[in-house]
This record gives sequence, structure tokens and C-alpha cells, in this order.
Amino acid sequence: MATVAFLGLGVMGYPMAGHLSKAGHRVRVYNRTSSRAQQWLVDYSGEAFATPADAARDAEIVFACVGNDDDLRQVVAGEQGAFAGMTGGSLFVDHTTASADVARELSAVGKEKGIGFLDAPVSGGQAGAENGVLTVMVGGEAAEFERVRPVIDCYARAVELLGPVGSGQLCKMVNQICIAGVVQGLAEGLHFAKAAGLDAEQVIKVISKGAAQSWQMENRYQTMLAGDYEHGFAVDWMRKDLAIVLSEAQRNGALLPVTALVDQFYSEVQALGGGRWDTSSLFARLMNLRAFD
Repeated sequence: MATVAFLGLGVMGYPMAGHLSKAGHRVRVYNRTSSRAQQWLVDYSGEAFATPADAARDAEIVFACVGNDDDLRQVVAGEQGAFAGMTGGSLFVDHTTASADVARELSAVGKEKGIGFLDAPVSGGQAGAENGVLTVMVGGEAAEFERVRPVIDCYARAVELLGPVGSGQLCKMVNQICIAGVVQGLAEGLHFAKAAGLDAEQVIKVISKGAAQSWQMENRYQTMLAGDYEHGFAVDWMRKDLAIVLSEAQRNGALLPVTALVDQFYSEVQALGGGRWDTSSLFARLMNLRAFD
């Protein structure tokens, strides 16, 4: 069992840190809102600390799952950042969906201090985190990956090393590109079914047994038809991720016309007041454009 720190107890980090505790690891947690950390201590066994540096001190592995590049820099750098409390030979694992640039930047800073760094964004959403079945995409050194993999297994069903630091974030970008296209396709399919006068439930029952089947179809079509979007991965978060994707594509020359269009559609969902709605709310945008009897 390892002494580990977990920085960031949001909808993902809270259960992820909990799985580490339940597995028997000695868990030290930090959250910007301290009441959240105190609630975590009610649910799980561990210790809470006032700063990332304090939480990271004496930890063999420090995990983080925060909002974006700037949030990550705040919990890592400076006198109160995690690197200030970590010692040579320890390892920092970042589960934030962030840019590949910030991963490389912080990896270089860590290397100067003898601290290993892995970028390891996750997929599977809140349900995946709570059930311990996340997919983890990792960039970094193979030896460091093998060292941390048994610990990550506490909350993951699939963990893969993709290449050097930054590769995990690049893989997560591919993940978000694919999700954006699939959700838009499902929204359009349901919209078309209604416009054609078909029973959308019956349509999905048939086509979900064939090549059109997807995770989104299996898990979101009923809530989409019910107009229920108060759950899941928020549109605001998806737009943050797609901004990273489109910025990277501008740099590497990848052509992403569908992704750019879906990002625009999500901005329209935000304008409808759906920034915190699930990403499947692309269907709400279509329904807003045309009313059905």
C-alpha cells in the first residue's frame, strides 16, 4: 500500500480518491473548498490538508484532477504547490483534461526536481469514476507508468501508455472529437425520426442492434427524448475540451470541420441556458429550432 495525495475532489476526483482509500492506500487530500475535503473524510478514511504542498509532502504518488491548465498550475507550482512538498523520486499523475503543452511544461519543471510526471486524462464520466471503471490515457516514461499502474487500477478498467508526456492529453482530444460527432449524429437521428413521424423509441430498439450502436445511444437516447439533461458531462466542460482540441488542430494541421461545427452548436446550447446540461443536449438545440406536435 502506498502513501498518496489526491488534489481536487470534484465530481471525478471525489470518488477516485475514495477508491484509493477503500483499496487500503494512505490517502492525503486537498480541495480548494475545504468543506468538500471535510465531507470526503466523513465518507472515506484519510487526511485533509490546507495546501497542495502539505498534502503532497511525504506522498510517493500525487494525483490531481482539477478544471483546466490554470487550475493545474495553481496546485502544482509556487510555494504552496504540490512540487514544493514533493521529494525526488516521487511521481505526479495528472488526471485533468488539459493541454498537451501544460503537461510538457510541468513535466520539465518536475524533472529539474527529480519528480516524475504522467499526464493521464480519463474518460467514463461521473458514473465511471463512482463505479471505478474509468479509461485512463497516459503519457510519460514506461518505468513510471508501470510503477503507478497498479494504483490507478483502483478506479480504472482500462489503462494505456500512449507515448511520451503529452500523449495522454492528445489521446483524450481524439476521444472528445469522436464523442462530439457521435452525439450530434444521435441528436440528428432522433430529430429526423420525430420529423418523419416514427416512434423514436422503436427506431432505437431496432438500430441499436446494428452498426449504429454506440455508448451514447445506449445511455442517452431515453433522457434525450424525455428532455432530461440535468446529469452527466456538462456542455461548459465539453466546450473547454473542444477549445483545447481546436487549438491543437490549428497547430498540427488536422482538419476538424465537424468538431468545429459541433462546438458552435454547443455555444447555442449555452445561449439557451444549458451550460450545465449534459452534452446530449444537442438534441434540445434541434428541438428548439423546430417544434413538434
